[in-house]
Amino acid sequence: MGAVQFWKPHSLAKPHEGQLDLRTGDRVKALIDLPNVAEGAEGKVILANGFNWQRYRIRFDTGVELGDLDHRHLQPIGRAAKRLAKAARRAS
Repeated sequence: MGAVQFWKPHSLAKPHEGQLDLRTGDRVKALIDLPNVAEGAEGKVILANGFNWQRYRIRFDTGVELGDLDHRHLQPIGRAAKRLAKAARRAS
């Protein structure tokens, strides 16, 4: 099996205020109980898409995959949280 090709985000795909700007591979945790996923469960972003509404498909460590998740459902952890905190400090 060959290498998986990753597409760079479209130039118009910018998050609105309050939205998360996650990348493929970022680690997150669930803020609320989701179908077959308990609050606090950790996972990895496997797809980030959207122009006006940034949404993500997450593969949780339990093996469950869920799509159409956003800042209401997810909290970045690890390197993603550090990157977003640094970006927020630069913006202010």
